[in-house]
Amino acid sequence: MPQTCPAPSSYLLLLSPTGKQDYDLLVIGGGSGGLACAKEAAQLGKKVAVVDYVEPSPRGTSWGLGGTCVNVGCIPKKLMHQAALLGGMIRDAPHYGWDVAQPVQHDWKKMAEAVQNHVKSLNWGHRVQLQDRKVKYFNIKASFVNEHTISGVTKGGKETLLSAEHIVIATGGRPKYPTHIEGALEYGITSDDIFWLKDSPGKTLVVGASYVALECAGFLTGLGLDTTVMMRSIPLRGFDQQMSSLVTEYMASQGTHFLKHCIPSRVQKLPDGQLQVTWEDLTSGIENVGTFDTVLWAIGRIPETRSLNLENAGINTNPNSQKILVDAQEATSVPHIYAIGDVAEGRPELTPTAIMAGKLLAQRLCGQSSDVMDYSNVPTTIFTPLEYGCVGLSEEEAIAHYGEEHVEVYHAYYKPLEFTVAERDASQCYIKVRGLLQAGDADGGHPPHLRGGGGQATHLQALGPGPHSDGLLRVGSHPCSSRAHSVPAAPHNQALLRLRSRRWRCCLMHGSHCTSGSVGALQSRAGKVAAGSLGYIHPSPLLRRKKLVRLP
Repeated sequence: MPQTCPAPSSYLLLLSPTGKQDYDLLVIGGGSGGLACAKEAAQLGKKVAVVDYVEPSPRGTSWGLGGTCVNVGCIPKKLMHQAALLGGMIRDAPHYGWDVAQPVQHDWKKMAEAVQNHVKSLNWGHRVQLQDRKVKYFNIKASFVNEHTISGVTKGGKETLLSAEHIVIATGGRPKYPTHIEGALEYGITSDDIFWLKDSPGKTLVVGASYVALECAGFLTGLGLDTTVMMRSIPLRGFDQQMSSLVTEYMASQGTHFLKHCIPSRVQKLPDGQLQVTWEDLTSGIENVGTFDTVLWAIGRIPETRSLNLENAGINTNPNSQKILVDAQEATSVPHIYAIGDVAEGRPELTPTAIMAGKLLAQRLCGQSSDVMDYSNVPTTIFTPLEYGCVGLSEEEAIAHYGEEHVEVYHAYYKPLEFTVAERDASQCYIKVRGLLQAGDADGGHPPHLRGGGGQATHLQALGPGPHSDGLLRVGSHPCSSRAHSVPAAPHNQALLRLRSRRWRCCLMHGSHCTSGSVGALQSRAGKVAAGSLGYIHPSPLLRRKKLVRLP
């Protein structure tokens, strides 16, 4: 999804190195974005080094090369989500003729060992890839000495000085701890720890309403653990709130407990090793107490900038978020220093965007391209038990930006094919498309394409109106099979929706657990109909128009 712009003259510096620096490019951070940038630059013939160091979590957890996604994010999260889904499939198995003894038991140790071994194989794979591309790797903790030099310290305390013509900061972020809460740091864990636990967390309290909180609570419940989510306000802030409520409703129906409008005030360790949590109900003002085996904090993330000594290089940050300020070319306040991924201000905290931003930056630095990253309309998938995918503006954002009278909503409840034989409840399976109405719009013309693909058709990407989508690069959602397609996928791997009632400028689709199924006609709240198909179903003729209840 690149855009084209003139290449600034500073990009040419890497083409004519002075010879005074150790490297053409130095990347601080060995996560998805940093590795993508380093490997791309090395492949284009530049002398590149990667500096990476993982500060152990307060619980002592650390990991290898690869960053958050590989070690404590997308990959282990998706694998544990899959483990939970398999439990549901086993319970469905008798409906399909399989004789499976019930109830089934889950072995956390066996799952954790398998997941951790896979992650370690990815760590090794990244090391090998850097070596193959002749990228020098340093496992040292970096901080700036000046605008061209960093100091790196090993675990043993040995210091190394490295210099480069250009430096890319890609250090990502780490989970927040509510340090104002007594016992939070001493007894709680975060997503940095949950995937590396060798023993089952047992009865778990998840504090937070972020997608990390709900994803973790979802797979813990699915694995048979007593799980409670404590949230202060709304779930999935920043996402469509109607869709968010359907996600939490489904989780509740599957056994996840919710403590809404509550905040914890204290965590204490009891003699038997359990954790006693005290919290306040903000609605009633009543103080409550409960005991848990594990308390998981999922209240947000902070950028890894604190130990970089950015001021030594003159790099500006947002004083509130502590993220690094960057322009459209990813440049910081120092022209030859760049920041990509979660550490950069105003960027989506998503692996695919960091990867593409890193590759495009390397290409610009090497004079191979003038394309810059387009961060608009990037799909996002949340791997809760009822998977939720979206792209574009939420309904609240669309109305706030354009006004309710200009926003048209097409929507439908549907039942995935997988839910039918097993007689699963599909009351929360819902799909919604939003568009911007314009004066003078005429029927016909070239409608936009909404595409999804691969193993999860939980999101569709809005690409119109504009050039035909087959000619564009795309950023897929991660980790799902659509990430495999950087060029247009085969028709049978795509979910295609063609809107025929109007030429829409701004479109959005939300789908919950829509791995398959069809929507022959989406009824708008104003009574109009859009025809299309979703998932692995071939396009079908316009189905009978069904009048849907107008949703609040």
